[in-house]
Amino acid sequence: MNQRSYSKQKASNQTRHRMTPDTRPKYLLIAETIESRIKRGEWVSGRFPSVRDVAEEHAVSIVTASRALQVLRDKGIIRTVERSGCFVEASANGVTTQFALCQRISPGPWHNATAAIMLGGFAAAAEHVGSTLDTEHYCFGPDASPREVERLAKQARVQKIAGVFMLPSRVSEATASQDETFVAACRKESIPVVLLERNLRGHSRLLQHDLVSGDDLAGGLAMTDHLVKQGCHRIAFVTGSPTSSHDARLAGYLLGMHQAGMPSYVLTQNSELPARQAYHQLVEQILRLRADGVICYQDYTAIGVIMELMSRGLTVPGDVAVAGFDDLPIGDAFAIGVTTYKLPAEGIAREAFKLIERRIELPHAPVIQVTTPGRLIVRESTSRIKL
Repeated sequence: MNQRSYSKQKASNQTRHRMTPDTRPKYLLIAETIESRIKRGEWVSGRFPSVRDVAEEHAVSIVTASRALQVLRDKGIIRTVERSGCFVEASANGVTTQFALCQRISPGPWHNATAAIMLGGFAAAAEHVGSTLDTEHYCFGPDASPREVERLAKQARVQKIAGVFMLPSRVSEATASQDETFVAACRKESIPVVLLERNLRGHSRLLQHDLVSGDDLAGGLAMTDHLVKQGCHRIAFVTGSPTSSHDARLAGYLLGMHQAGMPSYVLTQNSELPARQAYHQLVEQILRLRADGVICYQDYTAIGVIMELMSRGLTVPGDVAVAGFDDLPIGDAFAIGVTTYKLPAEGIAREAFKLIERRIELPHAPVIQVTTPGRLIVRESTSRIKL
């Protein structure tokens, strides 16, 4: 065969090859087409059509479309979030989604240790979904002006932050106003915000932003039930700032006391006083009530109450059993460990990522609150049986 005949035959073979129909199943062809589109940069934000949308676009049944999406899930290209739909994995199109974590933790010697608890959970969750997490550039102090706070939201839009996870301040009305300015500015820039652990400061405040929290009501109830079983008959609850998490913990205590048929005693830590004076004042009230059990809204207050009781010659838990919340590191640093209800930081982080993806997919959906269970950890401060 001469060169000219060979070239004609080759061209004819190529033509026949191109005209040969692809006999692979339809769902595989659809999956391949969608994968190519993803790699070209479609759905960068993470949004992805529903099964019904895929079926309509490719003129196939829901079953065929579902099988195509299952192929993409098996290849790690998309993932399904319960009640939210499908999302493109961050690594599938070469674009990494970036989120920001803003923790507005009360100032004090425990600030860094407290921040590390939530940070650890979010770092693990971000790695799991293939995203990056900015933990430094979207935090602001109590002296930040409204203009500076608004500038952060504009900066987030320029830097393509997909969403912000925010632990609101509980310190004062002034810091709460900063939080309101920030979330409003984020909304203006179309950046979704998911609140962590508590709503913006204020009693009975209407929830206007998605929120993921620990099950604080269950924690208050579990703690009260534990002290009742330890033989306590006069149990007091120490609350703090007007925030939803403290209110829920208090509500759990009140429910537990009601179920036990016991009177309730509610004390409030004075945030205007230095910590040592506030603990002195609390213990004065505890002794006047002749309380034999105290539940504090957080572990640091529990430690302060324990130290003040011991300085007066009382024993813990012999005279007064004391418990707290959050399982902060200091609670297990001394011979008398603090019984606590552990903040489920990892669970909060996982649910927060699901919630922010839902908000990206459905920006006008009603706001929701998701609670995740914590865990009662019994230590020496309440156990009258040697651990």
